[in-house]
Amino acid sequence: MSDALPIIEPFRIKSIEPILVSTREERARHLAEAHGNLFKLHSADVMIDLLTDSGTGAMSAEQWAAVMRGDESYAGSPSFLRFESAVQEVYGFENVIPTHQGRAAEHLLFRTLVRPGHVVPNNTHFDTTRANVEAAGGVALDLPCKESEVTSSDFPFKGNMDVDALRRVLAEKAGSVPLVMMTITNNAGGGQPVSLDNLRAVHALCAAHSVPLFIDACRFAENAWLMRARDPALAGSSIPELVRAVFDLSEGCTMSAKKDGLANIGGFVAVRDPELAAELRRRLVVTEGFPTYGGMSGRDLDAVAQGLYEVLHEDYLEYRAASVRYVVQRLDASEIPVLRPAGGHAIFLDAARFLPHIPVRRYPGQALAMELYLEGGIRSCEIGSVMLAHHDETTGEEIPARHELVRLAIPRRTYTQSHMDYVIEIVRRVWKRRDAIAGVEITAAPPVLRHFQAEFGRVGR
Repeated sequence: MSDALPIIEPFRIKSIEPILVSTREERARHLAEAHGNLFKLHSADVMIDLLTDSGTGAMSAEQWAAVMRGDESYAGSPSFLRFESAVQEVYGFENVIPTHQGRAAEHLLFRTLVRPGHVVPNNTHFDTTRANVEAAGGVALDLPCKESEVTSSDFPFKGNMDVDALRRVLAEKAGSVPLVMMTITNNAGGGQPVSLDNLRAVHALCAAHSVPLFIDACRFAENAWLMRARDPALAGSSIPELVRAVFDLSEGCTMSAKKDGLANIGGFVAVRDPELAAELRRRLVVTEGFPTYGGMSGRDLDAVAQGLYEVLHEDYLEYRAASVRYVVQRLDASEIPVLRPAGGHAIFLDAARFLPHIPVRRYPGQALAMELYLEGGIRSCEIGSVMLAHHDETTGEEIPARHELVRLAIPRRTYTQSHMDYVIEIVRRVWKRRDAIAGVEITAAPPVLRHFQAEFGRVGR
């Protein structure tokens, strides 16, 4: 019998909002009205909302206190100075440019650095990152490590970049690579961490080719926690020390503060180069706002500043990782295909192995996500060929995604262990009747970021 203590949330609940319990018949009607797209559901019709961990977490008492300190001056607000100071202290970048969220930061950076024909390597681009690279005329090139191909393996750093592949790209595309990006944790790759050794190797290659390395920093604290937990050489390091060690290897970062900023909105670009910062600020004024608010309110600037310190607390990070690991271990014990090892922010079901009778062209991830909602009111997100497929430039043929996954993203400080037990039971119920689940087809979709607005119809087996 295990002596391990049960998971407890390292906080007390001060304010709550009700969950409306629905019937299967009601959920079937809601899903039909949304044309099978979980993004189109009304949140009130969702029981456990795991669509995303972006901006959906609960803020702390100290963050709410910071909100009340927020100063809404158009220029030179003390809220910005507190925000700027927090970013400088945590990340080590002198130049901080606020934006209303992460994709705005990506837009600024790529519109400034990327030109048509450029290639931007990444361990794996997520949806908005890829869209912003391509909108600037570039090619978003994914270079995930080979160990990430097998979802059932326990390789500890599946978020890594393929260093040999990067070496070839930098040699073959000399002059056409304006920057290299590293996404930590690797969201599209299953929320898996990047190792410090891998970052050092990528940095060394970038330095040798005079190419700047930038980091997509959305889940930087979770990456640091998993990095230390899985690398014995880092056992004596503190989380703030590891965070600085990571960003000291880069020339800047983009950040969605809706993740590890523990806030509901906000983001930034942070860079070392003052000339690049000046150009980013010039572009910022046109689309986002004055450089001391950048599309954010003063209260949100203060909430993010507080959140950037709180996210480094070890009791919080330990609880967060343990919650995700708890679900992954129990699903794996039930022989349900789940991506291993447990990542930092989400549970990823391997829909291709969960529903092997559904071919990729019938989108098994979307079919599974729809079933989880019908069975138990759980809203999740397909991370597969609906979201990440691309088209061959010559033939126009759709090239499937590397994996067909369903992401159950856990909002920060929002759900308890009993909610996670409910999620486990719903997944088990769907697993038991998996052979009866049919695939889907796309009946309508926009040309860019189609997963947000696509419509789906069921197709027979």
